[in-house]
Amino acid sequence: MAFDFKKEFKEFYMPKNKPEVVTVPKTNYIAVRGKGDPNDVDGAYKQAIGVLYAVAYTLKMSYKTDYKIEGFFEYVVPPLEGFWWQEGVNGADYSKKSEFNWISVIRLPDFVTKKDFDWAVRTAEKKKKLDCSSAEFLTVDEGLCVQIMHIGSYDDEPATAAIMDKYISENGYVNDFSETRLHHEIYLSDPRKTVPEKRKTVIRHPIRKA
Repeated sequence: MAFDFKKEFKEFYMPKNKPEVVTVPKTNYIAVRGKGDPNDVDGAYKQAIGVLYAVAYTLKMSYKTDYKIEGFFEYVVPPLEGFWWQEGVNGADYSKKSEFNWISVIRLPDFVTKKDFDWAVRTAEKKKKLDCSSAEFLTVDEGLCVQIMHIGSYDDEPATAAIMDKYISENGYVNDFSETRLHHEIYLSDPRKTVPEKRKTVIRHPIRKA
């Protein structure tokens, strides 16, 4: 049975649809940075996702190649995630999607080293004939956060974020957005197969004690 991060770490991937405080451990990701509306058909975001999955599946299937990763075990590729921000905005303003900065990411198993990552980038480029030079090995230490399961359209997230804001103010916390602590989304539904009103997205915000 392949290791599934969503099942093994339910506290980080399957929160309830009400706010809860979590301390997120340091995590490694495949990451691609960009800017612009994620809905642009031929935009940078769509291209970034192609690069992420090319590298992610190269690592997942590495055990079928001559390249051996120390400590490797079979696993399910974790869900797509994203860190989002706009200049001068706390959280996100969904009416100005073209102004989004983003870091699109897929979690890496702990056994994947930078050396393994570099091998996967080179191999994916060769096999897929795809420029994967934008991929980077990124470590994020989120720490103290509030999170919630948002069910519905991405455009309806501000209402859910307002529920999170109310919760933290009532429980002695404040938002702690910065250049390194960002609005974080984890996409549990495939938007190609799930109608907007049924999409599940984990929303996570950095906080600190007031």
